[in-house]
Amino acid sequence: MSGTTGDLGDGAETGELLSTEELAAVAGVMSDAGTTPAAPLTARLIAGGKSNLTFRLTDGASSWVMRTPPRAGRTPSAHDVVREYRVVDALGPTAVPVAPAVASYAEEDLIGGAFAICDFVEGRTVQTADQLADLSDAQVTSAIDALTRTLAALHAVDHVAVGLERFGRPDGYAARQLKRWTGQWEIVGEHFSGDVRSAADRLAARLGEGLPTQHATGIVHGDYRLDNTLIRTGAGPEVTVAAVVDWELSTIGDPVADVAMMCTYRDPSFDLIIGSPCAWTSPRLPDAETLAASYESAGGVPLRDFDAHLALAHYKLAVIAAGIDHRYRAGATHGAGFDTAGDAVGPLLEAGLRRL
Repeated sequence: MSGTTGDLGDGAETGELLSTEELAAVAGVMSDAGTTPAAPLTARLIAGGKSNLTFRLTDGASSWVMRTPPRAGRTPSAHDVVREYRVVDALGPTAVPVAPAVASYAEEDLIGGAFAICDFVEGRTVQTADQLADLSDAQVTSAIDALTRTLAALHAVDHVAVGLERFGRPDGYAARQLKRWTGQWEIVGEHFSGDVRSAADRLAARLGEGLPTQHATGIVHGDYRLDNTLIRTGAGPEVTVAAVVDWELSTIGDPVADVAMMCTYRDPSFDLIIGSPCAWTSPRLPDAETLAASYESAGGVPLRDFDAHLALAHYKLAVIAAGIDHRYRAGATHGAGFDTAGDAVGPLLEAGLRRL
């Protein structure tokens, strides 16, 4: 829900462009919400093609970022930009850095889909190993400290006080996650080897026998790592988080699971899912245990039953990778990461078993 000076679009199809009439309608929604553009809006697609489309809007003086679903190929429950906007709007007055919320529109009559708009936030993304190479060791250390402090601040937010009491079920988070991903595995896991399927069955069974107890409840980002933030750097070593972005998977749940998912993304197999060396798997970053300790030192919730949470997170990521592979085999995807994602499934399952 924010912009970055480093965003690169995947390329726009004709159907992803906004007409003058559609931009005028968007401006009307902004005006109704109290932000009136000084001139007719123009739009540039800065990210799109695989998830929600992200446009940078400008009136020549100010800039905003608009998120809207793809106009074709979306499923009813996915791409909920208005729900994403809701959590960003709620977090605006808190210590969690987010892009200031401007307006949202839930209907599809104006531009063919719902949309949500926030202020443009200047910052940089660090998604790839090459982008991480631009940071000094001192800046990497500072960035990780800022990242874990920000996650601790998110988990300290009283979700009821900020109006998110009904944003998700507060209890039984691990059980719901295990049920969801075992069901998904039944759909996408059938073509894997017997050893991989056996590992999946053993991990799911052991998780079912000893699910972690939920000791805390809070806002869960669901996809938290360095490349889902915008950071700011200066002449010195200090790095700050300008905004946390990509709230599509956010809900109310167990904060420990959020930390576990962040740590699980550090597994080298994540590169196979992405399709290229990414910043978050770099050996320049701390290992999972050090990340977890940094989070707790920053005032995060106690990481009880953390190995069980890590095992569940590995299972979840393995099933996600299997799903990508499933779509690739069906001919429904193309591009980097789709042809190698299946290779990540076995190692992730084995890593999950080792955590138990």
